[in-house]
Amino acid sequence: MPEVITDNLGLWSSALLIRSTAGRGSNNKLEAYGIKKLRELILELAVRGKLVPQDANDEPASALLPKVLKENSRLFKERNKKQNEAPEITDGEITFHLPKGWEYVRNGSLFSLRKGKKPTNISESEIGLPYLDIEALDRNNVLRFTDDEKCPRATEADILVVCDGSRSGLVLDGKNGVIGSTLAVIDTPKLIQPFIKLLFMESYERMNSTMKGAAIPHLDTNHLILEVVGLPPLNEQHRIVVKVDELMALCDQLEQQQTHSLAAHQTLVASLLGTLTSVESQQEFSEAWARIASHFDTLFTTEASIDQLKQTILQLAVMGKLVAQDPNDEPASVLLKRISKEKTELENEGQIKKQKTLPAINEGERLYALPDGWEWVRFGELIQSFTNGLYKKESFYSDTGVISLRMYNIQSGVIDFAGVRRVNVTDYELTQYALEPGDLLINRVNSKELVGKTAIIPECTEPLLFESMNMRAKPYKAHLDSEYLNLYMKTEIAKIILLSHAKEAISQASLNQGQISSLPVPLPPKNEQHHIVSKLDELMALCDTLKARLAEAQDIQLHLADAIVEQAVC
Repeated sequence: MPEVITDNLGLWSSALLIRSTAGRGSNNKLEAYGIKKLRELILELAVRGKLVPQDANDEPASALLPKVLKENSRLFKERNKKQNEAPEITDGEITFHLPKGWEYVRNGSLFSLRKGKKPTNISESEIGLPYLDIEALDRNNVLRFTDDEKCPRATEADILVVCDGSRSGLVLDGKNGVIGSTLAVIDTPKLIQPFIKLLFMESYERMNSTMKGAAIPHLDTNHLILEVVGLPPLNEQHRIVVKVDELMALCDQLEQQQTHSLAAHQTLVASLLGTLTSVESQQEFSEAWARIASHFDTLFTTEASIDQLKQTILQLAVMGKLVAQDPNDEPASVLLKRISKEKTELENEGQIKKQKTLPAINEGERLYALPDGWEWVRFGELIQSFTNGLYKKESFYSDTGVISLRMYNIQSGVIDFAGVRRVNVTDYELTQYALEPGDLLINRVNSKELVGKTAIIPECTEPLLFESMNMRAKPYKAHLDSEYLNLYMKTEIAKIILLSHAKEAISQASLNQGQISSLPVPLPPKNEQHHIVSKLDELMALCDTLKARLAEAQDIQLHLADAIVEQAVC
């Protein structure tokens, strides 16, 4: 086994890459990037003659090639297909060195592609033969059948390649059935079929990145047939295939170990952080934190663990465990009386609508004991007014209109102005849907994972509006720190409660004003709100620094993995 593989197993296992979802944000799932590169390296070494030693006693590929060409010719005649003569290979096409006993050859001399066809009739009833698509072959899940006898067929002895779609170039083992229009059978002499499969596996990333077509990408089969590859002696092909199978099994083991290790690590971090929020006395809290602090450098080594730390800090903040209480602070009960007085005055003056009295918070909603001076209160009692956003037809949007914030502009508790849209509105709409600094913007319609996300409106040099999938909540800013409400809305407790009330459609969830109003909020004294927000900003900045350093280390690992692959095959 080449030393470049065995000497770098630690790097292959540790190089991880965040795999993001489509659109904004990330699902924070880790891709085993190092192992992916290791697989690519193994295949590239295999097809370049660098994976197993050569044997001078092997019959050279020059003696094998006539047999392959003869068998290929027979396969063409058998299917009444015309075989085009492959053009001579020029010196300019030879970009890699082959070992002694190998031969440069075009793909068209080794195999041909027999394209599938969509049957005239397809049914979920088990009539005729299985209809073979990617779902049937890659996931062993046959969903449809056909009795159309004019369509090309495949057997378990065949190998196939995906020709259309995002996975074009993917090689798959065959099954008995009718092949769909997105697939092609790779017709090749059986004696070299295992090596041909390796050639396709090695070239997948390259073929997939050079697909033709805009709406539906597809494999450039004309280019594929003319591509120059190396053909090894037959005995060496057998040794290569065996070695690749052995090394791919090793990759599977490494990947499984890595998955189990990450899962165990994440469970450990969650359990230890959970002790911080479950203890009651200060002494127990100090002991729990001491256990975590003594292993900090081994616990917080992934982005997921740092995100868990952030969420724990948020939870500690709204439990009154992040900053010390000051007995001289005006308690939240007095604060609520001031808010109630202002609410009555605003209602009497007609500046806000008279609101329904919200039900008292019952014992089951008091999720944990609060420090002295704190109060459980419903979210709606802290808000002057709720307003759903503005809906305008697409024709009203232009480059010269007023900024109108969408759900995509709410990111991690702040407003992200990247990609903002502008809308043309009337003076009434500008007044009715204007956003002011300190307002809380709430996303009321989104996927189940994202609905209810919030952000505080910052100071801005131009007017801001908000679109219909968002909701504006105006806190009593003279008595509250809007940022404290915002950070509470980011806690897992608030998210879980809101989601339990959310209405779910096929792919979306929605929240209304009543559901948000009913949310129980742990309210500290006003001074403590400011202290909590300040301390939280400080700790979150430290977490972001930790994550940035982690990202830098991961980036180095990714570059090392790339560099080792590049060096090994040059």
